[in-house]
Formats: sequence, structure tokens, C-alpha cells
Amino acid sequence: MRIAEAVPSDETVAAPDPTPSDLTTRARLRDAAVECFAAEGFGASVRTIAARAGVSAGLIRHHFGSKDALRAECDEAVLERHRSLKTVGLESPANAMAQLAEADEHGAMLVYILRSVQDGSAAGRAFIEHLIDDAVAYSERAVADGMLRPSLDPVGRARLMVTQSVGGLVVMLSMHPEIELTDFKTVLAKTFEQIALPSIELYTYGVFADESYLNQYLDYLKESS
Repeated sequence: MRIAEAVPSDETVAAPDPTPSDLTTRARLRDAAVECFAAEGFGASVRTIAARAGVSAGLIRHHFGSKDALRAECDEAVLERHRSLKTVGLESPANAMAQLAEADEHGAMLVYILRSVQDGSAAGRAFIEHLIDDAVAYSERAVADGMLRPSLDPVGRARLMVTQSVGGLVVMLSMHPEIELTDFKTVLAKTFEQIALPSIELYTYGVFADESYLNQYLDYLKESS
């Protein structure tokens, strides 16, 4: 995958503060960019994004100034959508499932997250760290609400859950090369089909029948410290 390219310096200008009338256009351009980055990776050009949005490349530069700034705003939008979906999922699993099943944008969000992992750039790594920070926050809220069990290592648990979820997505899609990443609906449906039930079961009941393995490991940590 190509690393995100910078817009040539002679095309990079400072983005002006958006006026109220610009906000809808700015959001439409951002959403088109999210879909392009998901479909093609972060090497997708400004012209490709503009074509998807049905505007000129100059309008994107007018609103965002540079491709890096556009990507940063896309990152924040995807993180906010993911954060909202997770919050709804903890409060009402049935509503979250309905949202996932009906909204194509969640497929684009899923592939965007995958692209961020594959990107390998500082921006991609920062995006994953934001996912982990969000997971810590909503997990701790769920613990306080009595929906999740407390953890001996809340940050470590959140990091494990995020990295395993994203890593599992990478492996699953690599096992199905017939699925085009541009087909957001199929990516979402296949992911749901393969991981929803086993994930929920695992998080609900766990795997070990008792605490002996955990206790042995905790004893080992005490002895080795």
C-alpha cells in the first residue's frame, strides 16, 4: 500500500475557517474522502476524492488546505462514529446490531480502520492508539455502570481487545481474497457472520472454567518481581 501522499506545495494553502453555509459541503467532502481512503488506501489522490464527491480538487483545497489535514479530519470522523457505535452497543446491543446491518457507512468505517493498520505511517499508528484510548474510556464507563467486569489491567485489556479485533479482521479478510475491500456491504456482512456470535459468547462466558490459570500466573508475577 502506498503511504499517504502530500499535496504538492504549490497546491497547499491554509484552509479558511468554515462559514455555516460551508459546513454541509465540508462534511460531504470529508465523507467522500473516508470512502476513497477505505476503497483505495491513503494513496488515493485529491482528484479521486474530488471526483467521488462531484466537485473540483480546488474545492477540497479550499476547505482543508492539504491532504494531511483532510485525512486528520477523516480520522476524527471515523473515530467518532466508532465511539458512538460502541457506546450504543454497550447500552443497547440490539440497536447496535440494527445499525450495523442497515448502514453501509459502517462497512466503510471498518475498512478505513483496516487501512489505518496496514498504512504503517505515524498517522496510522496514532489512529489505532486513539481507538485504544476510546476503548479504555467506554470500558471504564461500562464497568461503573455494572455492564462489564472490572479488570486487573484496564488499559491492557482495552489494548488487547482492540488489537485482537483489528488483527482478526486482517486475518479474516486475507482468508477471503474474493471479497473486494471496495464492497463495503459484503465486508461488513462477512465480518458480522463470522465474528459476532463467537465474540459475544467469548466476552459473556469467557473460556476457562475456573480461575486456576489466572491465579498461577499472578503467583508467577509475584515470584518474578
